Amino acid sequence: MSDSRPRTVGELKASGYRSVPVKDEIRENLIRKLGSGEELFPGIVGYGDSVLPQLVNAVLARHDFILLGLRGQAKSRILRQLLELLDPFLPILAGSEVNDDPLSPVSKHGKVLLEEMGDHAPVEWVGRQNRYVEKLATPDVTIADMIGDVDPIKAARGGHILADELTIHYGLLPRANRGIFAINELPDLAGKIQVGLFNILQEGDVQIKGYPIRLPLDVLMVFTANPEDYTARGKIITPLKDRIGAEIRTHYPLDVETGMAITRQEAWLDRGHLPLRVPDFLAEVVERVAFLARSDKRVDQRSGVSQRLPITVMESVVSSAEQRSFRLGEEEIVPRLGDLYAALPSITGKMELEYEGELQGAEKLARELIVRAAGLTYRDRAGGADVEDIVAYFEEGGALQMSEDAAAGACVEGFGVVPGLLELVENLGLAPSAASQGLRAAACELVLEALVAERRVSRTDGGYARARFEGPMPKGTSGG
Repeated sequence: MSDSRPRTVGELKASGYRSVPVKDEIRENLIRKLGSGEELFPGIVGYGDSVLPQLVNAVLARHDFILLGLRGQAKSRILRQLLELLDPFLPILAGSEVNDDPLSPVSKHGKVLLEEMGDHAPVEWVGRQNRYVEKLATPDVTIADMIGDVDPIKAARGGHILADELTIHYGLLPRANRGIFAINELPDLAGKIQVGLFNILQEGDVQIKGYPIRLPLDVLMVFTANPEDYTARGKIITPLKDRIGAEIRTHYPLDVETGMAITRQEAWLDRGHLPLRVPDFLAEVVERVAFLARSDKRVDQRSGVSQRLPITVMESVVSSAEQRSFRLGEEEIVPRLGDLYAALPSITGKMELEYEGELQGAEKLARELIVRAAGLTYRDRAGGADVEDIVAYFEEGGALQMSEDAAAGACVEGFGVVPGLLELVENLGLAPSAASQGLRAAACELVLEALVAERRVSRTDGGYARARFEGPMPKGTSGG
């Protein structure tokens, strides 16, 4: 904090300081960012034409708002980035628990301090972080937690009667005065607690139990909620919903490319030991697994398939390849399709299944999603390529033994026995001849996995062999 900042109320007045309501403060800073072309919400990908314009409108209108969407849609991250719309520092009366405005305090402590010391009352400066209060709503949250209650210890230590305002223990909401108060998972908050928020949203004040006062607060109220929670665990009561200025719907990535960009941004891929090369087609397969799960009737779509699924899957895929590289002394880490099967626990744990899916089993469903994702990725990148020689090799009894722990060079040597396989991936640019053995091996696995998706080759625990499928083809394998 700069020493030139006012340290007393008198110095603050002399500086020309004027108090600004927090919603106006946020609005003015947003207008400045809009005018300068500055990025408003860094790291928020895929919302530029949908969520963010609505969010900007809500802020410009000085509305309290709620972000409504399924899990893993960056709701909490967006709320926390609202911090950047606050001024870097804010003056408060020294020792205030509710960020008292030095020119117009609301607490008894602030009023007494100003009466006793006048322009000599000390001023402190608080940063943005101290003006943002976030609470995860749970059924056990009480009015005392949110608004406040009498504190008998304060009364005893100060010699005050219990009705004295100096005995108040302020809850989270008053402590967010002149800042932002965020409640995550609002439907989980008990109905009677939601009622306690009515006044702050409409009249701008709260009443603390046992005290004949109304505390005027200056707060931007923001919330998140999951539509699933409206019936599964609770709901937002209608009068509270009516008082919230804007309901903004979030969503999952609308296309695979956007999903890949989010996963690339969020996944921990900088391992620090060996160079890492993730083939772009493998990253696409990982993302398509999530996209396919979001449209599969065996997966509970009310619960959703979080964007955390492809992020954690990618991290697990890289870890599997990293483990292999360390064991074999390879010079770089290059994940392959086989590593995606090693990441099954990162898939099965993030899908809520419907009855049909439970009967089939999460692991079997996850394996099917991987095959379908590989088939779609290959089709978009190399659909229509001549694979008849490859298929003929397996139909004539040929087999290809594969191990997830095999070195890349050994894999390429093994793939070389399949007529036309190496030539295919190189001619299609999936892994150019100048590429490493790891990339060539990964591309060959993609081709074979795509043939599995088309039911022309069978995948076994030991590798690939003649197709031995029975029953109807899984929906969405060779088609769209």
